Amino acid sequence: MDYIGWTVIETQFDPSELHHKETLFTLGNGYLGTRGTFEEGYAGASPATLIHGVYDDVPVMHTELVNCPDWLSLSIIIGSERFSLDQGQILSYQRQLDLRWGILSRDVRWRSPVGHTVNFHFERMISMADEHVLVVRCQVTPVDFEGAIQVEASINTQPDNQGVKHWECLHQDGTERRISFHMRCIHSGIELGMATRLTCSEKDARVKVTGSPDRPTLTATFQAHPEQTVTLEKVVTVFTSRDVSSPAKAAQEHLANLPNYATLLAAHGAVWDELWRDCDVAIKGDSTAQIAVRYNLFQLLAAAPRHDDRVSIPAKTLSGFAYRGHVFWDTEIFILPFLTLTQPLVARNLLSYRYYTLEGARRKAHEAGYEGAMFAWESATTGDEVTPRWVTGAGGELVRIWCGDIELHINADVAYAVWHYWQATDDNDWMRSRGAEIILDTAVFWGSRVEWNGDRRCYEIRDVIGPDENHERVDNNTFTNRMAQWHLEIALSVLKWLREYDSQGAAELERRLDLTPERLKRWAHIVRHMLVLHDSETDLIEQFDGFFNLEDVNWADYESRTKSMQAILGIEGANQRQVLKQPDVLMLLYLLRESALQTRLSLSEYQHTLTTNWDYYTPRTDHTYGSSLGPAIQAILACNLDKSAEAYEHFMRAALVDLKDVRGNASEGIHGASTGGVWQAVVFGFAGVRLTETGPVIEASHLPPSWTGLQFRLRWHDQWYDFDLARTKDRTEVKVLKTGNRAEEAGLYAEGWTEFETSLNTQPSTCPIPVATYPSCSIV
Repeated sequence: MDYIGWTVIETQFDPSELHHKETLFTLGNGYLGTRGTFEEGYAGASPATLIHGVYDDVPVMHTELVNCPDWLSLSIIIGSERFSLDQGQILSYQRQLDLRWGILSRDVRWRSPVGHTVNFHFERMISMADEHVLVVRCQVTPVDFEGAIQVEASINTQPDNQGVKHWECLHQDGTERRISFHMRCIHSGIELGMATRLTCSEKDARVKVTGSPDRPTLTATFQAHPEQTVTLEKVVTVFTSRDVSSPAKAAQEHLANLPNYATLLAAHGAVWDELWRDCDVAIKGDSTAQIAVRYNLFQLLAAAPRHDDRVSIPAKTLSGFAYRGHVFWDTEIFILPFLTLTQPLVARNLLSYRYYTLEGARRKAHEAGYEGAMFAWESATTGDEVTPRWVTGAGGELVRIWCGDIELHINADVAYAVWHYWQATDDNDWMRSRGAEIILDTAVFWGSRVEWNGDRRCYEIRDVIGPDENHERVDNNTFTNRMAQWHLEIALSVLKWLREYDSQGAAELERRLDLTPERLKRWAHIVRHMLVLHDSETDLIEQFDGFFNLEDVNWADYESRTKSMQAILGIEGANQRQVLKQPDVLMLLYLLRESALQTRLSLSEYQHTLTTNWDYYTPRTDHTYGSSLGPAIQAILACNLDKSAEAYEHFMRAALVDLKDVRGNASEGIHGASTGGVWQAVVFGFAGVRLTETGPVIEASHLPPSWTGLQFRLRWHDQWYDFDLARTKDRTEVKVLKTGNRAEEAGLYAEGWTEFETSLNTQPSTCPIPVATYPSCSIV
């Protein structure tokens, strides 16, 4: 792979990397995503087009995001020989993803088995300006022959999800140069309409409808001449019954009214231009880090729903089948900070998804015997739990999955994202109408889930799984306990605000959620007496009850491994050892680093707490093959501790997870959490941004040695803050441009940079916010 500017380039066709590259070259527009399969198709390929919210039931797995009809197919027959990279001779080859404008293109010079040489240029666009429009464009230029060329533009109307069928065809139609069809999901009943046309620049070309019911095809035939380029355009429109009442009709009518390709391309590029203006991170001095960061942001923006507030971003975005398109905490904790501070309207959409799934969360809590709302660990359409209870292990045995039952921290994770969105946007109307209910009803759950331990004189949360999923069914996981405590604390704060902002609305919500004075008093008591396993003498925080008693391992014995420690030791073996999938305690210290409610420790005390726990938990973490969620957070904390080399190592492990397939599983889809985590590592780690009540500031930066400059934007309370960091020999100069609305920005940009604030520093920053310690209950 090569990287030039904004472009990711593949210079060699390698069938062994087929699935990795399918993920790598995924395109999307916030409505749908399409894996980067080849137009001509290859044996063993894994094509997929996934549309937000289009789920269907499947045995054992509950429900999954459905693989929609494959619209990419474009086969070219030169004489009697079909173009294929695994036949004939590849004279030159280059496939490139233009991140700047979201275009995937390919240039091939190919010689057929009988000696015909042809140049091909393929171009693919999933429109950001019109989310229902997809285009494949191909230019064919014969080099040394003339004769008949046939192009077949097909659509596979019966795709499957790794062998599982989801579609039934309701109707299909075909006329000259156009075909359309109407499909329905077998179980969910969601309908889909798709229409396509094929145009050819050769005026004498004949286009007709061919193919089969499962693979309707438009076939163009024309006479080719040496050095004369013929351009073919396959334009596709797609709608579902989630969008319109008659998706097939909508697809047909929309196709009939589309402008030419140049107009579609210009509109598409204009949207990307605007997105990059607000979201780009520009790095000077490190081209690999630069392309990696932009690639991650590209995939995040391509998956973010801009016009739908009833869907969210799955863990593998819209790029693969892993995790069945289910939504995890990845979205709230790793992805949403980027969107909240650059695309707040999109962030609001994602949080509104949680509001619309509250009923499912309430059903889950009730079925488990608790009150309030208990968010699903894996969520789909309704918010009901869709985590499979059993999966088949590597040896064919059934493995019980407990996450859907007892990985409870998702409740606090969602509340955390809601709270921080509100702090950053001051969106009181959304908070009043939706956010407050999310925070308060999920807090009701915690009030019913905690248990009082009379011997310890503390509240406990027993039988849970924390973020470190190597350890199941543990008691008093510190991450879970402390985040629940924080959740109840801010719930009380939110209710107080709501009573002042909208007393009538507050009274109605209190009545509906049964927020009695007794319940609120209990919340306050839980906050004061929650068990947090922090030893004030050593400053060490125990991950859960009994963790320190588990067996340690000699990591030197596993230096040459190529898989996770859990895979090597087995589920029970890892459960009995101090081997972490990701370090809960360090993640907790990161999340609560700037909580306005937490002022109990000084900066130096926090730094000592972080150092102590970093030194203990970092060597026990499986950084290479454990959780992909961990490295970006490790990078930020390493910056806080002025560990420059370690910070950069962790950062690049996250940034290259898909570009270079560093974990060997990129074929399953984009690592969605890493896309957002990488941005957090740059902004909160290397740049050293802190979010304060008056806006984002930089007290001290930690640019890697090779970085000579860094630029990015943040949006806070409807104002933009443009950060420009420049490294000189012995210091980093920070400039901040603060602007208001779009009209003001236009004027300021025309005049050039205005220095709003300048700071010079060489010292590392410290994070002021510790894990809470309440003397009555936290020391064990």
